Order: sequence, then structure tokens, then C-alpha cells
Amino acid sequence: MLFLRDFSLYDKRVLIREDLNVPMVHGSISDDTRIKAAVPTIKYALDQGARVIIASHLGRPTEGEFDERYSLLPVAQRLSALLGKKVELVKNWRQGVDLGPGECALLENIRFEVGEKKNNDDLAKEYAALCDIFCNDAFAAAHRAQASTHGVARFAPSACCGPLLERELEALHKALKEPARPVVAIVGGAKVSTKLGLLESLADKVDQLIVGGGIANTFMKAAGMPIGKSLCEDEMLDVAGRLLARDDINIPLPTDVVCAYELAMDAPAHIIRADQVKEDDCIFDIGPDTAEHLAQMLNGAGTIVWNGPLGVFEYSQFSHGTEVLAQAIAKSTAFSIAGGGDTIAAIKKFGVDDDISYISTGGGAFLEFLEGKELPAVAILEQRG
Repeated sequence: MLFLRDFSLYDKRVLIREDLNVPMVHGSISDDTRIKAAVPTIKYALDQGARVIIASHLGRPTEGEFDERYSLLPVAQRLSALLGKKVELVKNWRQGVDLGPGECALLENIRFEVGEKKNNDDLAKEYAALCDIFCNDAFAAAHRAQASTHGVARFAPSACCGPLLERELEALHKALKEPARPVVAIVGGAKVSTKLGLLESLADKVDQLIVGGGIANTFMKAAGMPIGKSLCEDEMLDVAGRLLARDDINIPLPTDVVCAYELAMDAPAHIIRADQVKEDDCIFDIGPDTAEHLAQMLNGAGTIVWNGPLGVFEYSQFSHGTEVLAQAIAKSTAFSIAGGGDTIAAIKKFGVDDDISYISTGGGAFLEFLEGKELPAVAILEQRG
């Protein structure tokens, strides 16, 4: 691939695709992490004297219909504050974006445009006409072949990878392609079915696979352990059993668990041995002995890949397992990479942001890379390179 640093940017029109899809509450940004992550790339291009045009999506509006709830105006205002210069929001960008060297503008939500999701060639050519250089810096959208991520890279005069996207790919490559061993993967979440591809792919790459949440319940039942009324996917028992039977990977199962009779913020919790779960019990977390054992396993890891919590960490009585592992990852000398919305929420809750080697800004793209799938927006940059 070509990279943004490979170009002389002065007086060039540079279209940067960022992921500024931030959470909004009543029209205000509730978490500007993704905006802050994009700032260094934008600032670099501005400092080089480029005429910078930024494109991003926000939410899931109906194509062809303007909806103020999904306008990027609050994002433009936040970018202006972070960059220390005016970032104009441009709605009618087809008429051209008039900028001088070192100036910056943000296109209105590209998901308002008909043909964006279907990677329409005509729309992609209109994006390409805005620039001399297209720079994709949006890892979180790299698994989508859309007009602003894939099509524009085909038609722009030049197409390259931005620093943020580059760092994501480097971190993932380090974790999965050339890892320090042993490699330990932690996969939590509610259902095996939603992460089946991930589990099977990781089983071929890692030395130890820790499963948590509802996924662990399915593995426990497949191993003949009682799980009471806990969440479980009976149709995935064969898959779980097949993975457990493999000799080339260790999948440790809980020896103790935290249960309750219902999932509620004030539900009384009780800790029991995993082989003593009663019919009316629901498992909502791993127990302290299990958490300690897994923490020791992480202490000896060379690489740690984390996606998904170990229990219902949002409720304090079911958060201990996830917290112990988060702290163990933070203390480990291993290269650690974490991604996924719930995972990042847990990292923030337990205050280990600065102690994880790399926190991915991508959700779906992070998972698809871990599964070994090709990311279309990356593949087209490789072709152009």
C-alpha cells in the first residue's frame, strides 16, 4: 500500500475517510474518542498545507433523506475545537469544496447519499472528483465495500492508507501474523452463533482460548456440566464439543461461577462450584477461583487478543470476572490488543485504557480481521498500491 506520508501534500486536495460515527444523546456527542483518534491524521495533512476534505458516516439514516438527528454538525463543531480552526460542514459538496492550503471541511453524513451502501460507481466517481489524493483512515468501516471506502479508492487519482488505519493493521498483524507465543485469546459475549467464525479461526491461531459470557455456558453444557436456566445455544453444542475435543488448543472451563435467579441490578448473587449449578440457577459471571486461574494464565502469555466480557459486567455483582481479567491483561508484559464495543466499555469502566497495548477503534472490521476475512477497503488500497 501507499501511505499518506509517501505524498507531497502541499496545495493538494486530500479527501480523508474517517470514522466519526460517535454516540449521540439528544443531539450532543456523548463520547468523542473516535474524533480524537482522527485528529492527528487531519492535523498532519493540514500542517503539510493540504486542502483537507473529511468524509464520514453517522448512524443509519435512510439514504436520500436528510435527517437532522444524523447530521454531522456537532462533529464539525467538536473537530473545530480540537483542531483550533474552523471546520465547515458542507452539504452541497457536488458543487465543489472551495478550500485554501491548510484549510479543512467536513462533508455532511455520506449515508444520506443514495448509492453509498451499494458502492455505486457514479457516487464513488463524484467523491473521487473532489480530490487529488484519497486517504482511507477509517478502520472501523474497512470491512464494508461502500462508495466512500472502496469505490472512491478505485477512481481517485491516488489512493493511500492513513496513519490510524496503518496502526490498526500493524497491531493486528503483530497479534496474529507474527505473534509472540503463547497466544491467548479471550472471546466473550452472549452467543456462539454470532462468533462462530471467530472461534474457529482463532482456534487455528492461538494456544489457549478463554470463553466467557453466554458462550461459556454453551461450552460448559457441551462438556456435560450443569448450567441450570443459563443462556445457552443447544444448536451450537456440536460445534463447542468439536472445539473442546481438539488436542492442539486449550479451552479452560469455569470451576466456579456466579449465579442468580434473575438478571437484575439488585439481584442477590451466589458463588458456587461449576459442577453444583442447580436447575433454577442462571450463570452471569465466572467465579473468583476461575478468574484467578485465568489471570495466572494471562501472566505467562506472549500475546493476548481480547473480544468480549466474561460476564454481565454492567452489574457490579457480576463484574468481578471481567475486572480481574482486565487488570491481569493490564499488568501482563504480553502484547495485548482489544476491540469491540462491550470490550472497550469494560476497559474504560475498570480504568485500564493506558495499559492495553492497542485498543482497536473498529468493531465489525476487528472481528472480520480476526476471522481471517479480507477487508475490501484494505484490499483495494493494496491493489492501487
